[in-house]
Amino acid sequence: MSADITAGPATGATSTAFPRYEQTFPALTHHEIARMRRFGELRTYRDGETLFETGKVGPGMFVVLSGTVAITQRDGLGHITPVIDQGPGQFLAEIGQLSGRVALVDGHAEGDVETLLIPPDQLRALLVAEAELGERIMRALILRRVSLIQGGVGGPVLIGPSSLGDTARLQNFLARNGQPHHVLDPASDKDAADLVARYSASRADLPLVVCPDGTVLRNPSETSLALAVGMITNHAHERLYDVAVVGGGPAGLATAVYAASEGLSVAVFDARAFGGQAGASARIENYLGFPTGISGQALAGRAYNQAQKFGAEMLIPVSVRSLDCSQRDGVFALATECGQSLRAKSIVVASGARYRRPEIENLDAFEGRGVWYWASPIEAKLCVGQDVVLVGGGNSAGQAAVFLSGHARKVYMIIRGGGLGASMSRYLIERIEAAPNIELVFNAEVIAVEGGGDGSLERVHWKSRLAPEQHSFDVRNLFLFVGADPATHWLDGCGVTLDRAGFVVTGAQSEQNLGRPVPPLETSVPGVFAVGDVRSGSVKRVGGAIGEGAQVVAALHGYLADAAKPSL
Repeated sequence: MSADITAGPATGATSTAFPRYEQTFPALTHHEIARMRRFGELRTYRDGETLFETGKVGPGMFVVLSGTVAITQRDGLGHITPVIDQGPGQFLAEIGQLSGRVALVDGHAEGDVETLLIPPDQLRALLVAEAELGERIMRALILRRVSLIQGGVGGPVLIGPSSLGDTARLQNFLARNGQPHHVLDPASDKDAADLVARYSASRADLPLVVCPDGTVLRNPSETSLALAVGMITNHAHERLYDVAVVGGGPAGLATAVYAASEGLSVAVFDARAFGGQAGASARIENYLGFPTGISGQALAGRAYNQAQKFGAEMLIPVSVRSLDCSQRDGVFALATECGQSLRAKSIVVASGARYRRPEIENLDAFEGRGVWYWASPIEAKLCVGQDVVLVGGGNSAGQAAVFLSGHARKVYMIIRGGGLGASMSRYLIERIEAAPNIELVFNAEVIAVEGGGDGSLERVHWKSRLAPEQHSFDVRNLFLFVGADPATHWLDGCGVTLDRAGFVVTGAQSEQNLGRPVPPLETSVPGVFAVGDVRSGSVKRVGGAIGEGAQVVAALHGYLADAAKPSL
């Protein structure tokens, strides 16, 4: 073993590639490694041997004791790119290894290498037990994933025009889930053009998605893509969890963090991405502790990583089809879209709401092809120098309008009512009024959309609610922020009481509780709780959702303790 286990300083090249090099690749001391030994086991590798491989489940975090490991990136097109070499005192992992996800890069021994391998469960234990050291490691794991995302290193390659709606759809899905990827346009990249020609791909087949193992998908669904790149694992269905949380928005993530940190086994489902509707917000400025604001993606990403740190199992994207409340053997059963069932002793309904689809002619034909229910940097790139139409008068619409005004030539904001004061925060109204390229159209509604031969949106038809005349805007992007309906269809037949609008009723107000004392967040079915936007009477704010997610954990402990008591 090397006498000097501390890695040398960053070179000019590495410091340029990794601006926060010292935090991204911190050097461990002899004393720190000695404290880590009880969490792992020694592993040795000969020259050229593989420690971990792109697209295959990583074994955990490696601490290099002697020798050098070369980290390279390999995409499905056969390109291999050096990333960095790591020597004694360095550790090899990124945030995916907290939960045993697939590796995003390759690691090969250069010469003989001795390592300390710490598997995912012991890595999580290390982060909790060694607070100061754990903080340094956690920061490095997060920064490494950020570097991979920013550098387009690892993950799938999307091949298609960046202006294509389905390319933006898959980009948005991968970005929302923190998955590295990069896009190649066949109009400017020869390898991409050759692949399109080889697969005789029509425009409907684009984008092609080339996975790290070489598998090529034709314009896949989000779930198909997630399965192909290893975002979803199947082992979770083999366990019995203390808590299953349905919904990965702020309320569900808060439940996961607080429940897992207090020792409960937790599984979290979400049909699309962590963060929910809040995760798509360009900037949240009224959340406590962030005076300059924070993007919904950044806030949700921190909570997502925090939940994994404490051992929560994140099943995203996985849709829940139904809930079986018959409690055979004292447990609930969740049926998923994968055809499998997950068992849990208690359920937290945090499924939020589905984006409301207004009655607009031809709308479904252009969803993901010019019609959007969120406004992220990916959609904003499609709008540079163009006019766009945005429908809605609430805070989400206001945030999106302000964000898009920094990219689009003009934002036409269509509002059904005669003003914004009743539905939007004052600071957003002032910002909208100050933006020279946002035009407010009151007492109006969109009635139809129209496209061209390539399947993309070309025109939006609208009319005033005060006059019969119809008008149109020639635009390629329409953003809809017209509210949402509660996502409670999966509760059908379970006995959970809903109010007239479909939101989940909790506490003593539920008629089915028959006056029994119940926690304020428990539904009419004992052991099933509801938090966040899906709950009847909730305040529909990020802060309120997070508060309820934390609050429900005390009720979960009480329910689980009572359920564990033997009957007399």
